[in-house]
Amino acid sequence: MNREQMIESVRSQMPEKRWKHVEGVMATSIILAERFGEDPVKAELAAILHDVAKFWPITKMEQIIREQQLDEGLLTHDKALWHAEVGYWVAEHEYGIKDQDVLDAIRYHTSGRIGMTKLDKVVCLADYIEPGREFPGVERIRELSETNLEQALIAGFDSTISFLVEKGNRIYPLTVEARNDLIEQKN
Repeated sequence: MNREQMIESVRSQMPEKRWKHVEGVMATSIILAERFGEDPVKAELAAILHDVAKFWPITKMEQIIREQQLDEGLLTHDKALWHAEVGYWVAEHEYGIKDQDVLDAIRYHTSGRIGMTKLDKVVCLADYIEPGREFPGVERIRELSETNLEQALIAGFDSTISFLVEKGNRIYPLTVEARNDLIEQKN
């Protein structure tokens, strides 16, 4: 499947507003990859597929997580996290992506992880700061992204964690671990 076919396939699985978000993540991933010395082709590929399963029925995502023996721990956390795990599987098995770096960037774009690769960081951060995103603090994260990938990503995780705390929601442990790992790396 070539790039254009992949784009059309992914685009057909989501509302136009979400596709605009994906386009923003694609463009931002390329910018961040070039800025911080990552492969822009890999960054764009991960960005194209990062939300491929976002609008799939919850029951279908749960079925794939269980049947494919993916991270079932996700099933006890916010359903908004599930699409990344399912998207990882879909990218490999339905789109033929074999590059583990690209697959991991898709898998961890919502949660982060300990030992994030530069590609993981680029795609995760692009998802936070693409031009269509509007939330308190996004401009500060965008400013940080001009010079420091890790500091910008820490600020993104801080924003997510604060939002979840304010709402009284559970926090996925991998996000806290990813944030703490980034802080430890800078010290």
